[in-house]
Amino acid sequence: MAWARLASRSRLRPAASASASAAVGRPPNASPSVPPPTPPTVPAATSAPPLRHLLLLPRHRFAAAASSRWPQGHGRRCFASEASAAQAPPGEASELVEVPLAQTGEGIAECELLRWFVAEGDQVDEFQPLCEVQSDKATIEITSRFKGKVHQINFGPGDIVKVGETLLKMIVGDSQIVSPDNIVPSADKSNGVESAVSLSEGNVPSGTLSTPAVRHLAKQYGININEIVGTGKDGRVLKEDVLNYAVSKGVCKEQSSALEGNIDQVELLEEGKSLLDEHVYEDKKILLRGYQRSMVKSMSLAAKVPHFHYLEEINCDSLVQLKTTFQNENKDHTIKHTFLPFLIKSLSMALSKYPILNSSFIEETSEVVFKGSHNIGVAMATAHGLVVPNIKKVQSLSILEITKELARLHEMASHNRLSAADIEGGTITLSNIGAIGGKFGSPLLNLPEVAIIALGRIQKLPRFDDDENVYPSSTINVTIGADHRVVDGATVARFCNEWKSLVEKPELLLLHMR
Repeated sequence: MAWARLASRSRLRPAASASASAAVGRPPNASPSVPPPTPPTVPAATSAPPLRHLLLLPRHRFAAAASSRWPQGHGRRCFASEASAAQAPPGEASELVEVPLAQTGEGIAECELLRWFVAEGDQVDEFQPLCEVQSDKATIEITSRFKGKVHQINFGPGDIVKVGETLLKMIVGDSQIVSPDNIVPSADKSNGVESAVSLSEGNVPSGTLSTPAVRHLAKQYGININEIVGTGKDGRVLKEDVLNYAVSKGVCKEQSSALEGNIDQVELLEEGKSLLDEHVYEDKKILLRGYQRSMVKSMSLAAKVPHFHYLEEINCDSLVQLKTTFQNENKDHTIKHTFLPFLIKSLSMALSKYPILNSSFIEETSEVVFKGSHNIGVAMATAHGLVVPNIKKVQSLSILEITKELARLHEMASHNRLSAADIEGGTITLSNIGAIGGKFGSPLLNLPEVAIIALGRIQKLPRFDDDENVYPSSTINVTIGADHRVVDGATVARFCNEWKSLVEKPELLLLHMR
């Protein structure tokens, strides 16, 4: 019986070997050999060319280049290394990994791509910055989780990327492989980015050579970039190729018109020149992004809140003299003393006496949250829109520390480098319109805060003393806007009187300094 069982097993072994050979692409009639102790790997078949590029292929695309077909509907994916199978050392196979835009903050659904720090073909280390994006709240650098090579960039500067969409694809090794179930082939994506993969006999698919800006231009015209024959180096598709193709398809009339139609900003003519170009007078639509989009949301909410505005005039003669003294005694030329740090510090002193102005209102539960820290926000007009970073815990800072922090926030805002921590957590806002030249303002609340203050410019005005003599006075107008659901007019008036006394007599600040 033992010999019969052994003979039965020996008769079954060739069939099993043939089945295993067919599963990996070897001809079924190949002579069987002793089965290896481990599952067989994909050999370098003589009937197929060596795989020279890393690809992630759906079943129906890879079937054209493979010797066998998988059953219909089988969603299997294939990965190949950079070199042929004979040259790849064990355990060093590569995989194409998609790098999506992660959640950058609470309530953030999309971001604007500002710039790339890498290009296609670059080698990337772990935690190396890949790109910079801007949400409604802050500018964020996206870093790499993997060490590998950039294979394809899907978006260009200025594009809006939704959370979860693939920013780029990278080639990584086994030690950094993610689950294949989390990888989606480019052909199956529905995010509006055209797949740049083409298949030709004897070669595996490779991406169409083009920059993200060119792909974005092709997408604007509704053109499949795979249909365009590139005239650049190695067949790279250039901007002129896209425009010429658009003209040939009747998408646009002529290349010059297309170039003018894609100008992002209208260039102002030099003084003395007439406006002869008729395109200057055409209407143009622009998409609000970044801080401007955030302002749309916040101001739409603020318009639903009943505001109470209180206007007061403050004498700044003593403050002007104190600021001049500080500047004359300043030994650090990197520090420039201004009026705003004094106003911020005195405001914090007044908030300690009237904490209702340093609170937030929760409409759903009709609760008022008294904030422990005085995180005073300062509205800043930048080239990227209006942004309100805040100085944290002003009640524990000196005037010099406030000056330094204010200078840092100004520098970061001007270069669009503010972090989410710089913007979030504000408890009350100052809008210094006087820096531009305004005298009055009616500010809208920066919800969920319950108060906002607009500062006019300091100006010399004639005033009367107690003896009815006219004298020049340095005067500033302040307008306090408050949420009338929470704060009444009398409280705002008393708060403003307290703040006014500290500004007009800055020596009183010494009594409250810690």
